[in-house]
Amino acid sequence: MKPNIVFILSDDQGPWAMHCAGTRELVTPNMDLLAREGLRYENFYCASPVCSPARASLLTGLMPSNHGILDWLRGGNVDAKKFAAQGRENPYGGYADENEPIAYLEGMRGYTDMLCENGYVCALSGKWHLGDSVNPQKGFSDWYTIGKGGCYYYHPDIVENGTIDVKHGQYITDLITARACRDIDTLAGNEHPFYLSVHYTAPHSPWSAEQHPRKWIDHYDKCTFDEIPDIPDHPDMTTGPVYGTHARRENLRGYYAAISAMDEGLGMILDKLREKGILDDTLVIFSSDNGMSMGHHGIWGKGNGTYPVNMFDQAVKVPFLVRCPALIKTPGLTVTDMVSAVDLYPTLCELVGAEIPAELPGASFLPTFGGGHSRREEVVIYDEYGPVRMIRRGMWKYIHRYPDGPHELYDMENDPGENTNLYGRPEYAAEVAGLKNRLESFFEKYRSHDFDAKNEPVNGSGQFCRPGKLASLPRVYGNAPKTSKEQ
Repeated sequence: MKPNIVFILSDDQGPWAMHCAGTRELVTPNMDLLAREGLRYENFYCASPVCSPARASLLTGLMPSNHGILDWLRGGNVDAKKFAAQGRENPYGGYADENEPIAYLEGMRGYTDMLCENGYVCALSGKWHLGDSVNPQKGFSDWYTIGKGGCYYYHPDIVENGTIDVKHGQYITDLITARACRDIDTLAGNEHPFYLSVHYTAPHSPWSAEQHPRKWIDHYDKCTFDEIPDIPDHPDMTTGPVYGTHARRENLRGYYAAISAMDEGLGMILDKLREKGILDDTLVIFSSDNGMSMGHHGIWGKGNGTYPVNMFDQAVKVPFLVRCPALIKTPGLTVTDMVSAVDLYPTLCELVGAEIPAELPGASFLPTFGGGHSRREEVVIYDEYGPVRMIRRGMWKYIHRYPDGPHELYDMENDPGENTNLYGRPEYAAEVAGLKNRLESFFEKYRSHDFDAKNEPVNGSGQFCRPGKLASLPRVYGNAPKTSKEQ
């Protein structure tokens, strides 16, 4: 019997940002429950350290260089003229950057398409941010999302039944949870297995006190946050000064509050599955689109928290928890195998007995549920953000920035904090050459013929339309941001 699947995805959650991951002041009892009754993956890598490319790679099993979403989608989300005319302007930055809606993944197969072909009914509650957010895509028969990628927590622009309505005074995390529970009520009685995506906007900024429930703001107002580095701002940081200002406490308080409020929602979803008598027959997955630094390395942001963009582990690793008693042999274990987001699609294929598409670069990690290892012949992890690419093989992590650098090499076994860049030292020249050759061979195989991301001027300021030969607008990317040393 095929299990139901509930995939809960957070937004900008670092791999460290759970109580069960060692951040003791952070209250996450339901995430901890999943880790205790299931598995926690310690080395789960996103495919790109920013939301839209990472989400597209999770869904399609393809690297950004193949699916063409190379930065967060600043355009193509909604028909700006239509919805501005209806007086439903998004208060989170408006729709000024929008033009025509673009279904960026049109013609590409997502794992939800595969699940539908294998008898699943698919529903979405929460963030989409992969273009044309108003119209259901990729096999979803129930569609409840937001207009753009982000929103103010108490003023979300909700997409439902082809319309957008700003829900003033309603907390987006609670709305997503309520819809997910309603979906479970509906889907649990269906003769078909179901797949439910629950995509929270938490803990993405904004983090000011008025954005989050007072009970959690008050709770974290007493915290020391001494587990988080308090070091000078990185010179390449793009998000404004934090070190030595009140912003550090405000940011951390709001970030923690957003996570704990989301964890409460996770608990309600688990309770609903339990109420329906299907909790133990459901594969529950919890993860994030990309990681996040909240003072780590002096950075307050994800990959585009610096310019040039960064590939520190805090940005490219994400939390990953699974629970399913029928599949997991030894609950409570921490899996140390390196796994990539592009491995999720092949894993779900194996789970439901579907053929794994030959064009996918990933491999199933379903054997890890039973105490085994990934089906990769060799464990090598790749990551990219436009012209910045990363390879992790064994103890080595190499980051190459096209065309001219700066490049980085880290010994992750002896320097897991990535404090000492070994690139340029003669004794490591052969290692660098070998890693660079592997990196370029991989992306030559797994890239589109219509563009090459290493030549695209992606800078972390957003994407307006498809890239390269597919571009429909004269301006494809936002302007390069200013860094701390330039401000």
